[in-house]
Formats: sequence, C-alpha cells, structure tokens
Amino acid sequence: MTHEPVDWELARRVATRVAGEELLSRSYLGDSLHEDFARFTPLAEELVAAETGLISNEGSARARVIDRAGWIDANIRAFRRLLRPVLAESVGTNAASRITRKIAAAELGAVLGWMSRRVLGQYDLLLAEDEDRDEQDLVYYVGPNIMSIEKKFAFDPKQFRLWLALHELTHRSQFTGVPWLRPRFLDLVNQMLDEVDPDPARLKQGLQDFIKLRRAGRDPIAEGGVAQLFASERQRELLDCVGGMMSLVEGHGDVTMSRAATGHVPHAARFHRVMHERRNGATGVARVMQKLMGIEAKLAQYQAGEEFIAAIESERGSRAVDVIWRDPDHLPSMVEIRDPSAWMQRVPAA
Repeated sequence: MTHEPVDWELARRVATRVAGEELLSRSYLGDSLHEDFARFTPLAEELVAAETGLISNEGSARARVIDRAGWIDANIRAFRRLLRPVLAESVGTNAASRITRKIAAAELGAVLGWMSRRVLGQYDLLLAEDEDRDEQDLVYYVGPNIMSIEKKFAFDPKQFRLWLALHELTHRSQFTGVPWLRPRFLDLVNQMLDEVDPDPARLKQGLQDFIKLRRAGRDPIAEGGVAQLFASERQRELLDCVGGMMSLVEGHGDVTMSRAATGHVPHAARFHRVMHERRNGATGVARVMQKLMGIEAKLAQYQAGEEFIAAIESERGSRAVDVIWRDPDHLPSMVEIRDPSAWMQRVPAA
C-alpha cells in the first residue's frame, strides 16, 4: 500500500491558518479584479509577444483571480505533481513515519501560509497529462494581496494590474514559447529530487560548516538558505544550474515588463521602485524567513539576471537574449550570470 510522505490536509490547515484573511477583498471592490484581469491578461500577452517575439505553443493565456487559500491549494497540487516519483514509492506506516509526515506537513504549511501573504501573481508551469486541462496552465492573481498593496501604496489599480499581468505573461511566454525550457526545468528539479537523501553524515557536515562560517564572521545561509548549507556537492551543482536558469528567467521578466509597459503603464517606474524596495526591505520575522528559505539569495540572483541582460545587450544590441532561446546549451550558469563576458566568449552572437 502506498502512503504519501506528507499529510497534505494537515499542510493545508496549517497554511490557511498562517495565511489569515484580507477583509478588503470581500468588499464590492473585489469584483473589479476579475473584470480587470480578464481584460488585461490577453492585452499583456499581446504586448509581451511584440516585445520578445515569443509566442505560446499552448494557446491563449487564461487568468484566474484567487484568494490566499486558493493559492495554497494550487501550490499543494503542484507539489503533488512534482513529487509523484517519490509518492510512487512505499512509505512506512509505523509511528516514526507518521510523525515524520506530520512534521513535514507542518513545515510545508507554515512556508506556504507565509508566502501566500506576499505573492501577487504566479504562472502554473507544472502540468500533468492525467489531470483536468482546465485546472492547469493558469495565470494566477492573488486578489487579497494585490488589493492590499494597491491600498498601502495608493497605486492606480488598473495600471498596477496590467503591470503585474505583463510580468506573469512574460513567464508564460518563456515556458510555453520556448519548447525546451519547461522540460529542462523539470529535468533539473527531478534530478534534485533523485538526490534527496537524509544522510546523517551530510547533516553533520552541514552543521560543522555552519559553525565554521559563523566563527569566521560570515553568514552561513547567505548564499542560498538552509538548503544550500546542507546540500551535497551534486545538489549544489544542480542548484547552480537552476539558479542560473531562474536568474535569467526573472531578469528577463523584469526587463520585458518594463519595456512592454512603455506607453501603456505611465506609473511603471514607480511600481518597479516600490516593489523592489518591498522585496528587499523585509525586517523582523519576514527577514528571517527570507534568509532561511534562501529568498534573499534568490532576489540577488534575479537582480544579477537583469544586469546580465543589460551587459550582453550593451555588447550585442537589443534582444541579445534571443540566442539563448534557440538552444538549451546556451543557458548561462550562475557563474556566467555573474560574469557575462564568460558567457559571451562561450556562446556566439545570433
């Protein structure tokens, strides 16, 4: 008999409790979210295609406005799709295994609940052949968080919503317009899952590294959170590959969003500045969570992605990034993201 390694229902209960509610979204103002994103999603898709030349192979994008609980449910479904190879293996049913399942559920629920309070939009890139097509390949907008941000910073709602749509539709155009990108990403993730091994020796070494770095006056989790600290050499190689890809994808997303917004979102520069400060200005518990989860390192990687694109464009002209979409071997590593000249020496111009 197969037993899942995570108590998903418990994870959901913990996550929704941590998420809390944004009462503003229950007001009549919440209705405008559905109308606006139904209109702005196809417009954003059109503007992104014109800016990047990337056309989705999956048809027109579909928007769905959800609350925090809906975002949690969507991500639990994504985790279950991702972990199917693991779920196919038998998991013990003794007392220790049941306790482990509950601990994993509580940890996952806490992380999802915390993130559900901050995320504004997300493209669902994990697909499953045997699941309802209408529940996949969706662009999600987390209504309560969007309305909260608009109120807090006095953003023009329609401009801000189109600006958000541009970012999410750029990601969809990347993963559905570049035939090899989604399979490459999933292959890297599956390789990392294959490397999961709670080796006591590795955990011991990680603790020793933690102590050594602290004594040297360095932050042990600055490079990528707890996962990087306890990763094996092979896992670190894979994390570097994923980091390079996501740094490029996010950097390209931000660059495309800014350019596609020209003439359509007059307040785009302010949105970019305020949201950048929000991402990098976390304090207290939020700062601790970002460090532990490696989010601070990821934000630095995303900034590096923007700088990488700026560097190669200054040398090769606008849309120099297009050559990357032609061949998976052209993907930059994290080292090359930080050293664009090394990538340009390896990859010829289009």
